[in-house]
Order: sequence, then C-alpha cells, then structure tokens
Amino acid sequence: MHGENAQGKTNLLEAIYYLATSRSPQTVSDRELINWIADKQDPAPYARLATEVARGARVRQVDIALQKEPVGAHAAQRFRLRKQIRVDQAARRALDLVGQINVVLFRPQDVDLVDGSPGGRRRYLDVTLCQVDSNYCRSLSRYNRVLSERNALLKQWHERRVDPDEMAYWDQQLVRYGVTVVTARRKAVGELGQRAGELHYQLSGGKERLTLIYQPSFDPGDEEDTPALQAAYQAELKRHRADETARGVTLVGPHRDELRFLVNGEIDLGIYGSRGQQRTAVIALKLAEVAWMRQRTGEWPILLLDEVLAELDVHRRNFLLAQVNGIEQTLITTTDPHLFDPAFLDGTWLLQVEGGRVTERQGLPGQDQFDGAEIKPFGAANDS
Repeated sequence: MHGENAQGKTNLLEAIYYLATSRSPQTVSDRELINWIADKQDPAPYARLATEVARGARVRQVDIALQKEPVGAHAAQRFRLRKQIRVDQAARRALDLVGQINVVLFRPQDVDLVDGSPGGRRRYLDVTLCQVDSNYCRSLSRYNRVLSERNALLKQWHERRVDPDEMAYWDQQLVRYGVTVVTARRKAVGELGQRAGELHYQLSGGKERLTLIYQPSFDPGDEEDTPALQAAYQAELKRHRADETARGVTLVGPHRDELRFLVNGEIDLGIYGSRGQQRTAVIALKLAEVAWMRQRTGEWPILLLDEVLAELDVHRRNFLLAQVNGIEQTLITTTDPHLFDPAFLDGTWLLQVEGGRVTERQGLPGQDQFDGAEIKPFGAANDS
C-alpha cells in the first residue's frame, strides 16, 4: 500500500488495529479518533468502523461506533463519549471484542519499546496476551480495579482508622489476580524470547543473540506453582506496607513489572543499544509474535507494517520481506513502492492511497497498467 505522506495510509492500519483491540496505537483518548471536521461542524459528531472477519468457514461482523453526546445545561460546550461495540450485530464489551481479529503492528516509533518507558513495555505485553488469552484479559481488568480500590484505601490510611480486615481483603484480591497476570507474562516472554532470539541472530548476521528478560516487582525465584507465587507476593506486600501507607500507593505488583532486551547475555539495549540494534530487536520480536500467535490460536494474525522498509538496510529489508512471504495476510505501507523487488509484488495487491481513498493498481507507478478500481474511501468521512 503506497502513497505520499499525509494521505491516510497509517489511518487504515490504525483502523484495523482498533477493530482488533478497541484501542488506538496513536492516542490514548478515543475522542481524538473522531474526524476534526465532523467535530467542528456536526452537532453530534461520530466515528464508525466496521469490517467482516473470515475465520475458517465463519464470517463475523465487527462494528465500533463512537458518538459525542451533549451533557447538561451547557450542551453546546460539554460532551460525553459513548462507545458501542457490536459483534454480529449484538452489543459486546471490549473484553468480548479482543480476539475476534488478531493483529501484530510494527511502526518506526515502536523502536521506543526498547528504550522507552516501562509502562509502554507492559502495555505491549497486555495487548499481545489479551488477543490470545481471554482469561488473562479478565484477570488484568480485575487486577486494575482492585489496584484502584487498594490505592484509594492507602490514601485514606492517615485520615481515618482503616480496618485491617479491609486491607487484608484487597491484598488477597490483588495477589489472586496479580499472580495470574505475572504467570502469563512470564510464560509469554519466555516463548517469545526463544523465537525472537533465533530471528535476531539471523538479522544480525550471526553477531548477536537477543534475550528477553521479564522482571516482576516481587522476586518469585524459581517458583512456578500458584500457591508459592502468591506467598511470595504476599510477603513482598507486607515488607512494603510502611512505605505504601506513607506514599498512598501500591508499590508491588504487575503494574510495576519490567521487560528488558539484552544482547549476548549482558548488554542492555535500552541503555547501551544503538538505534539500529534496537530496531533489529523490535523486528525480531514482532516476527516472533506473529509465529507465537499462530501457535496459540491456530490462525495467522494480520501483520501490519507501517513505513518500516525505508529505515532498514538491504540485508534486514530482504530478511523481513522473506519472512512476510510466509504469512497469510500482511499490509505494508510505503511512500516508495520501488523499495520492493518486483518478484515480491507478484500475486500481491498493490494499493494506492490518495486523499483518504484506496484504489487498486496493476503495476508500479510510472507503468501503464492501472485499473483504477476504487476499494473503499476512509478517513475523509466519518465512516471508515
């Protein structure tokens, strides 16, 4: 999929990602997904995404609508956002949506996954795991609710007499769901790391071996069974009790965990890695994620690659495209389709994006063949 900058290529990938995960990779606020023109001109601005998903012999319909509704006496100035998710025309929660479409997204800014904030790495793990493990998604949601309640109680610690049984209850719930989250993350990082390590070794020309290290905020040691992990978590909460009550916040749990990228067993890429090394690590991780998702679900995820080829050298570009050739469905955006070998383009859809409209091409720009068939407008209007 090619086109000049600011024509809407990334919008299309964002739409697919949003339909799969109910969240945007570009912004944390759903309000920003409504077209700014509609937001200014329409008294009830909205955005809507709809698609059909073929999984085996079954086709499912997925539909997400965002509607800004006026609130209160000053309706012209105040709005609330209503989000409605439908699967096969039936209303569903976001938890029920995740897993209907599986996607792996790689953007140039995803290099920040290596040296960016720990929160970004935790979000990566959460989005990845939620797509393949509904129990993880439910446990994570419950953990976050419990964490909010426990933090509220800690903030009140010095304002009122807190019932020890009340704190013990929230500790128990935090440990229950937190251990489920930590266990799933630790297993996933181990599996992803094994695949990513092999891919990274090939990408680096046999010079570097990548290792992914998951670091829980409490030390589980070599424990694998749930009761032992729960005991270790409980002990760490007790050890931090004075600190937590003084600061009014929970200091131990999966919301404080870390994921590190090491090469050759000792070099932390987040601290010492060059931009090229970090990019190679993320490419290896994303390709590993594709294979891992297929193993977990029995189906290929959709791979979304946004403007990544231009930043790669020839070796890494060819390696990436060779891996893509074996994946069932991939969408790649570029401003320069001539980066692709003509042999790679045989049997592929070549799409051109211009002014928010997608058309199918036969042949590269500059060649005579072009059927001009319009696929679907998006981005320029409210419906996508």
